[in-house]
Amino acid sequence: MNAVFYISGAIAVASTAMAISRLNAVHALLYLIVSLLAVAQIFFILGAPFAAAMEVIIYAGAIMVLFVFVIMMFNLGPPAIETERQLLRPGMWIGPALLSAVLMAELVFVIAGGSGHPAGIREVGSAAVGLALFGPYVLGVELASMLLLAGLIGAYHLARHDPDKRAEGDA
Repeated sequence: MNAVFYISGAIAVASTAMAISRLNAVHALLYLIVSLLAVAQIFFILGAPFAAAMEVIIYAGAIMVLFVFVIMMFNLGPPAIETERQLLRPGMWIGPALLSAVLMAELVFVIAGGSGHPAGIREVGSAAVGLALFGPYVLGVELASMLLLAGLIGAYHLARHDPDKRAEGDA
């Protein structure tokens, strides 16, 4: 079980480094998704299947779709036809696909092996997470929600197209 943990950790670190170092936003996004899946695998191994499921559903699912939407909305790269042609190259998908295949093999090994969790690790359910978040950590949850709201308002103002300002700039 320790080997699976270390391999998942190495994949998370490697794919995060690749996400940071990529110049193309879509390439970086693919590696970031692999990194989030590796972190979900680590949560699952450590006995937190609820946190692992939330990691996949919220971060690797919903937030990555939001990032893809923002990248497509800003359209900062070359024209759409060129971008699609580059995205369909098989060479771009080899790295994320390989790392994801290793994670999938680990997950199958952990689930099929039935070796259980390492000593001293107990499973944490959704009720315990809810009690912890809205008990002693309620202030941190509320501060995080305010920070997310501020980021949302800032992103709206940065991405907003104001026709009045554009008309003044053209004149």
